[in-house]
Amino acid sequence: MDGLQTLSPPPPRGDERAALDTMLFAMINAGGSDLHLTVGAPPTVRVNGQMTYLPDYPKLEPHDTAMLVRAALTDEQWAFFEENHELDFAYSVDGLSRFRVNLYIQRGSCGAAFRGIPHTIKPLEELGVPTSVARFANLHRGLVLVTGPTGSGKTTTLAALLDLANRTRSAHIITIEDPIEFLHHHKQCLVNQREVGADTDSFATALKHALRQDPDIILVGELRDLETTSTALTAAETGHLVLATLHTQSAAQTVDRVIDIFPPHQQHQIRAQLAAALQGVVTQALAPRADGQGRTIITEIMVATSAIRNLIREGKNHQIPSFMQSGGREGMLSFDQHLAERVQQRLITFEQGLSLCHSQEDYQRLTGRM
Repeated sequence: MDGLQTLSPPPPRGDERAALDTMLFAMINAGGSDLHLTVGAPPTVRVNGQMTYLPDYPKLEPHDTAMLVRAALTDEQWAFFEENHELDFAYSVDGLSRFRVNLYIQRGSCGAAFRGIPHTIKPLEELGVPTSVARFANLHRGLVLVTGPTGSGKTTTLAALLDLANRTRSAHIITIEDPIEFLHHHKQCLVNQREVGADTDSFATALKHALRQDPDIILVGELRDLETTSTALTAAETGHLVLATLHTQSAAQTVDRVIDIFPPHQQHQIRAQLAAALQGVVTQALAPRADGQGRTIITEIMVATSAIRNLIREGKNHQIPSFMQSGGREGMLSFDQHLAERVQQRLITFEQGLSLCHSQEDYQRLTGRM
């Protein structure tokens, strides 16, 4: 707190907020996904995965970042940030977009990362996600995990899945997010969205109480801890469809991660519980397009068939990839298979695929280079 006390700016004037909004307009106009504000560098944006400075801006000083950050916050949010040195929240610019924001302290000064959130929710097909993923929106029970590294579009895919359910079935949807990103309106479904920090204390608390709110579909922004994961599994077993994210890079790794959240003496039981509850895993990453025009999505899809459930139950997760490669009829697709498809479609280069593949041998065979 001492470091922040020396930076605490006065209440913001309109020009600080206008300056921040101008930077966000510039980011969107440049085709950027993220804006970074940090001391010692000009405002920096990520465009097609690459970091670049916004033109005509000087390096930011500690007072600059503090004033820009303060302009985005309510008094209550600023007080929380002063005390905790971390804050996640959503910020809106009229006529432009919503943004997911993370504030932090680095070397005693304020820093911020703004991630753009589109106003409209694109359908799965427009995102480039394989059509077999749509099946998960029609499920009435079980756990579906959307995974991938930071910035891979997990939240966007989840929003598209949820919107598909909202448009095509009658249900009660509850989302628990930190912060709320995409806004879902009542369509065929009743939708309640809860934000950690503003509407509830934690994912675990909100999820526990959600089970008493007559939900059909529950979206959990992230399975961050044992209590949240355990409650999500219970919800999935007891007649609810639970959608959640993890920062894992393959279906097999996802299964391992869920089990490893629990202490060793519980893991045998959790394998059985996960084998029964899991319906599927969608893992994704973004790869630079061969034509330089942005990035394209690469997707891995695991469907929890009886064979996959047996592997999970028996702790043979290392065999999951080989079962996925032969599971096309069930809608499965390995990461390397989708990479190879993208190469054949000339959307990405062979070399780019080689740098991303899970198995070089499988990838080279699938692309006909062996």
